[in-house]
Amino acid sequence: MATFEETRGGILRDALGIGLGTGAYALSFGALAVASGLSVLQTQALSVLMFTGASQFAMIGVLATGGGAVVAVATAALIGTRNSFYALHMSPLLGMRGWRRLPAAQLTIDESTGMALAHEEAGPRSTRLAFWATGLSIYVLWNLGTLIGAVGAGLLDDPAIYGLDAAAPAAFLALLWPRLGTWPMRLAAGSALVVAVIATPLLRPGIPVLVAGAVGVAVGLATGAGSSPDESGSTAATGDRSPEATP
Repeated sequence: MATFEETRGGILRDALGIGLGTGAYALSFGALAVASGLSVLQTQALSVLMFTGASQFAMIGVLATGGGAVVAVATAALIGTRNSFYALHMSPLLGMRGWRRLPAAQLTIDESTGMALAHEEAGPRSTRLAFWATGLSIYVLWNLGTLIGAVGAGLLDDPAIYGLDAAAPAAFLALLWPRLGTWPMRLAAGSALVVAVIATPLLRPGIPVLVAGAVGVAVGLATGAGSSPDESGSTAATGDRSPEATP
């Protein structure tokens, strides 16, 4: 079993690498959010407060297609519920008390959870370091990337003419694709896709995404499609981060 001293350097290097990759991807989020009609301040607020990449991309994707704010927020919240399950698992491992529970909750995302669980065998100190180092690295660089992307897009007269409005669905697909490694996940995604295609001509913009997301979650729960945090940890620990998004 590796000791804390033996794992510390590797944990910090991996955490920084994951953060850098996330920051680069955040550039696209900042630009896409502005192209979807948000201001630079609104875009930055999403990254500071929401801080979960898949939910943020889903929200601007709904807005870009003409969906209302209520539907966009509901869709983002539905996708972000997975972090609540991570929190239930991480709470006893981190042992946070009092005010420290608030920042811990904010930093509980795919990558920080995966990194923490990947180093659980090295002991509680390695687990906590992996969680905090990864979470803080991503938080800082995700927000920095968002700001640069949003400001850059805001300097353009019409970001949509560069195709940024069409890039939001493509970016969300990039978030989804690495998750489709098992048949239950493919079944959940396929079910959501079929529902979205059928519902799009029938319902108002944005609502098909919400309905399809609910169906995907239901199918995923029924088939056990959710990937375990340990699987995420294996990816995170090698620095091979799929875009989560994400945060």
